Amino acid sequence: MRLNPCLAFSALAAAALLAMASSAQAAGPVDVDSPDPAKPVRFAPSRPAAVEMNWTPLALPNGAKIAMLGGSYLMAVDDDWGFGPSVYGSAKGGYGGIFTLGLTAQRRWRVGQNTHLAAGLYAGAGGGLSSEQIRFGGGLMLRPELSLRTEMGDWYAGLGVAMIRFPSGNVSDTSYTLTLGRAASFASFSPSDAGKRGRAGARTGLGFDEIMLYGGVIKPSSSTTNRSGVASTQRMGAAGADLRQYIADGSWWGVEAAGAAQGGADGYMEILANAGQDWGLGTPNLRLGGQLGLGLAGGGNVDTGGGWLWRAGPTLRWVTPWGPALRLEGGWTQAVRGHFSGSFVRVGLAMPLDITPSTSAAWSGLDVDEGVVRVSQIFASVQYLPNVKFKDGAKEAITQYNMVMTRELSPHVYGVAQAGSAAVGRAGAYSIGLFGLGAQTAAVKLGNSGQLRFGAEALVGAAGGGGVVVGGGAVGQGELWGQWEGERLRLRAGLGQWRSLRHPEEQSSSLINLSIGYAYGTLSR
Repeated sequence: MRLNPCLAFSALAAAALLAMASSAQAAGPVDVDSPDPAKPVRFAPSRPAAVEMNWTPLALPNGAKIAMLGGSYLMAVDDDWGFGPSVYGSAKGGYGGIFTLGLTAQRRWRVGQNTHLAAGLYAGAGGGLSSEQIRFGGGLMLRPELSLRTEMGDWYAGLGVAMIRFPSGNVSDTSYTLTLGRAASFASFSPSDAGKRGRAGARTGLGFDEIMLYGGVIKPSSSTTNRSGVASTQRMGAAGADLRQYIADGSWWGVEAAGAAQGGADGYMEILANAGQDWGLGTPNLRLGGQLGLGLAGGGNVDTGGGWLWRAGPTLRWVTPWGPALRLEGGWTQAVRGHFSGSFVRVGLAMPLDITPSTSAAWSGLDVDEGVVRVSQIFASVQYLPNVKFKDGAKEAITQYNMVMTRELSPHVYGVAQAGSAAVGRAGAYSIGLFGLGAQTAAVKLGNSGQLRFGAEALVGAAGGGGVVVGGGAVGQGELWGQWEGERLRLRAGLGQWRSLRHPEEQSSSLINLSIGYAYGTLSR
């Protein structure tokens, strides 16, 4: 995958990536070849990457016309191949709430000085509103694509053909697709440098400065109705996460994702891009401002029309002396074409992820920032739940596909976020989003064959859809795991328990988890 390193983001594609998109900047390695252990470590070699968004019309079996908006973050394996996480959501028609999350593998061929041909395959899981005419089956979605792209500096655009198919359902169509992308560079430290001092002249890893975990309430307006036209004004509890990058003092852009955790709207999900500004109230640590968000939402019998949703309101942020920040946010949210609107309020805890690049320090002739290297990991996971209760009273097995991100907080404690959907079984459109904490042992070396590590984690969050009983949407799970580690490759197996938090006696199942992941180091304050 021959791509030029640069600042890479595409606003709506980033919004669709549910914390997986990147604004990582190009960064030349800081040359520290001295054997002096007191000197900070340097970047590992940067990898080319790309952020892509695409638009694909789709005809449903009942004749309805919709379109799927997709976003992908692709990292190069070599000059020709790239892979990475992707997410798709319905963005046209009356079926807002169709979402899938998965992985894309892409092969590129150079066919001209500024032209390349790309063939890709996406495999993910999800679904949306089903009926006798429209069935997403177990939730597995496949999307092969062939497209021709023209490069314009760091940007590229293309036209191609793509098929969207749910093999165990009846949704399948082949159509044209439009692509817009931009080149990027993935800069990081080696995972083996964890705990050491490091210096960098640009953001590392996925390029976000902080993550906020939040809970909140949405109070629908009196004009809100469900998809059947019946008034639907019951208060909805929501839980989610927000990733933010600061582009100037008090100015930011970011992405957020949330799901219903209370109020009878289990299965409702939203993914938005946002931007905002705040100002100090007599002190730089207490800040008042505002933000605006736009993205896709739906599910849980919430009528968002084609799926587009906007949100705006004031923000209050207190940056603690220790680094984390507390945020209080509120305002108004409204579907662009559906019958859903209302006020919202949420409170969250934001944790630093990376050191925001500054020009206040210089080292070796470069503007740099210094911090401690911490390991982050991205996993693709297959999770098997053998005993899931459905709303029709049946108990059956489902298999779901998850994307998982972890971040070390200390050598033995880490934070974790997980998002996924059912792929096998009859729970198509069942989706889940979780976050929590984990504990891990020190790695045990296996000679020249890598190393082993063991750990445990506990997560809470929101889930729903697909006819699965979740008691309002709040769920949790615990897991014990073992992991083999190469230089960056991670292979993990885990056993645990998943259950509804409100009605554990009604919904609970053991779980088996198999994961493959990629590890990288980033700077922490």
